[in-house]
Amino acid sequence: MKRVLVTGATGFIGGRLVARNLEAGRRVRALVRPGNPLGPGLERRGVEVVYGDVRDGALVRRAVEGAEQVFHCAAVVTDWGPWKWFEEVTVRGTENVCRAALECGVGRLVCVSTNDVFGLDESRVLDESCPLRPWKEPYPDAKIQAEKRAWEFHRRHGLPVTMVYPCWVYGEGDRTFVPLLADAIWKREMVFWRKNAVIWPTYIDNLMDLMMLVSEDDRAVGNGYLAHDGESVTLQDFCGDVAEALGAKRVKTHIPYAAAYTAAVVMEAFWKLFRLSKRPLLTTYAVRNLGSRLRFSIEKAKRELGWSPEVSFRDGFARAMVWLKGLDLTALKTK
Repeated sequence: MKRVLVTGATGFIGGRLVARNLEAGRRVRALVRPGNPLGPGLERRGVEVVYGDVRDGALVRRAVEGAEQVFHCAAVVTDWGPWKWFEEVTVRGTENVCRAALECGVGRLVCVSTNDVFGLDESRVLDESCPLRPWKEPYPDAKIQAEKRAWEFHRRHGLPVTMVYPCWVYGEGDRTFVPLLADAIWKREMVFWRKNAVIWPTYIDNLMDLMMLVSEDDRAVGNGYLAHDGESVTLQDFCGDVAEALGAKRVKTHIPYAAAYTAAVVMEAFWKLFRLSKRPLLTTYAVRNLGSRLRFSIEKAKRELGWSPEVSFRDGFARAMVWLKGLDLTALKTK
């Protein structure tokens, strides 16, 4: 029976990886922060829970020891917070996991990155051969630094690393992408600032299929793979369909991109000045991310591994809306 460790096991992606590995008959260990209320639930499902923080190198080594595979999902996943937080958790946490995996002889380390690491170049179709391009935003830039650490361990020490670059991950259990959009739509706070801005949805089950595949296929070692549902959709259409599913009014308000970005800069400055903990209504990362027309290719995973998204965007979206409508719409915002 294969033994695996999942970091970030109480998050959206990490939690689904725990479930998928359990379904595959594997012995699963999860690294969970102390006090996390989801820890006991994992234990009741037969998961060995190690309570600790990825910032603690000794603790991480103890969690990794004995694992044959490690799925590293732990990171700061938000568009708002101090750089120190991202650096300690996302960057140094990844370094700790890589070091422990090397010392313990782990057979495969699968790291969850993001399509954001390829930057904001709209002039070309972005794929895994593109250079990493910083945004000067904490979330994508920390992911870039974390990835560089992992590849350094691979090049210098032969650590069997595989990188996965999900685009906009959605589905049952999502706590960031769809709930935040739905919250803004439901409260009539949503506005658009660039017509025909594009998103690339990635249904959670499609991502799980790819991650489980790369954990076993030797061709994936030393490689990275983008993931999405195989098609894009405009942000306006996506939000319109969410509004229809919730019985809310479709969003029609548009403001100039420059005005949205300026408002985000002002809000961030105000929040920093008064040290407010909750995220601003707008952030510069959100404005840039939700105002892009980027293009991403998943041809590499298809060509090299034979992977393709099994669930269509239409079907994945329908499943996600059934789940979303069962939530308390007054308490969607969690990030």
